[in-house]
Amino acid sequence: MKVWIKYFIGIVLGVICALFLPASSVKAAEILSFLTDLFIRIGRYIVIPLIFASGIVAVNKLRSSKMIGKTVLWTFLIIVVSSLFLTLMGIISIVLFRLPRIPIIGDTTSEVVSIDIKSLILSLFPNSAFESLIQGTFVGAAFLFAFFIGWSSSSLNETNTFKPITMLADSLSQLFYNIASFFTEILSVLSVAIMCYWAFTYKTTLSSGTYTPMMVMFMIDFIVIACIIYPVIIRYVCHDPHPYRVLYASLAPFMLSFISGDMNLALGISTLHGKESLGIRRRVSGFTYPLFSIFARGGSALVASISFILIMYSYSSLVLKFGQIMLIFLIAFGTSFLLGGLPTGGAFVLLTVICQKYGQGFESSYLLLKPAAFIICSFATLIDTATAMFGSYIVASKTKMIEYHSIKNFI
Repeated sequence: MKVWIKYFIGIVLGVICALFLPASSVKAAEILSFLTDLFIRIGRYIVIPLIFASGIVAVNKLRSSKMIGKTVLWTFLIIVVSSLFLTLMGIISIVLFRLPRIPIIGDTTSEVVSIDIKSLILSLFPNSAFESLIQGTFVGAAFLFAFFIGWSSSSLNETNTFKPITMLADSLSQLFYNIASFFTEILSVLSVAIMCYWAFTYKTTLSSGTYTPMMVMFMIDFIVIACIIYPVIIRYVCHDPHPYRVLYASLAPFMLSFISGDMNLALGISTLHGKESLGIRRRVSGFTYPLFSIFARGGSALVASISFILIMYSYSSLVLKFGQIMLIFLIAFGTSFLLGGLPTGGAFVLLTVICQKYGQGFESSYLLLKPAAFIICSFATLIDTATAMFGSYIVASKTKMIEYHSIKNFI
């Protein structure tokens, strides 16, 4: 059975279970919350070791084959262009198709949380490189540590000296990859509880219909991005006559990223499908997937921009001026590159930053959308995962680091 079918069955069962649970049951909420946290920790369990070992191998082989420059260029070009495009798309969507106002109920100034840009930058790096291997959220720091090891071990003058290091990293990479494959299968079963908690928690929020227009806009944007724009780019940039094979290979990562809202959790299954289904070689997948997970957060910028402008429309019926739109764009676009230390909740944190940096009385207005925070983050993670899947495929294709697999052989 295909992996995506297993996850789909798990999601359907999770929704069914949530429908039969009483919304007022505090005990059920506590149990589901505990199980979801436990299962997400299980899913993250091997991600950092896999990223670290594979990163060493990837950087070492790319530098040794003199492909590091081209790979870096394509990777960061896609990161910047995708973030720029997605931020603009979010703003254009909400400006052209104005959504109904969100009812303003109660005081929205009692829970103001201040988020400093400096703290977002510091969140990307722990105090020690070894600490990045202990904590399950420091993907960026773990990859940077791996980059330095991979780069130094590929030095022509010290190849023999460091050969045992690269051989060990190569063996560990393959070992951790096999373990990650096992955890992917386990998560397809555990997704029942994760989806049940998602649906149970937001049953009341969804049934109210208050946030339905916003969710519909998020979904339409995702469909346009993943089903039209990205495949067209694959078709003409990579000259691939079958661009939708990338979309098909992304189904399981899409499902897991949406129900969890966790970029680190989605990173493991994305890497797995990149290799087994799309045929992306390890020297590219070990390099691109972590970097996309850290920096390519245009999906978060898209949903945060839509959310903030929706908040503005809810407070006022005035038409946005060009200067206001540009300010929102610059804050969302620039801050999106600093979300690498936040595998979960990054989109809502970005919304909070936009509110506070924009000012003019909107400093605490993000609280208007707090009941839908996880929904916002789910769509952000979904779009960011699409960027990682399609972006990694483009890099692999342009660097000729790919082995084409038949769709019938996709996992």
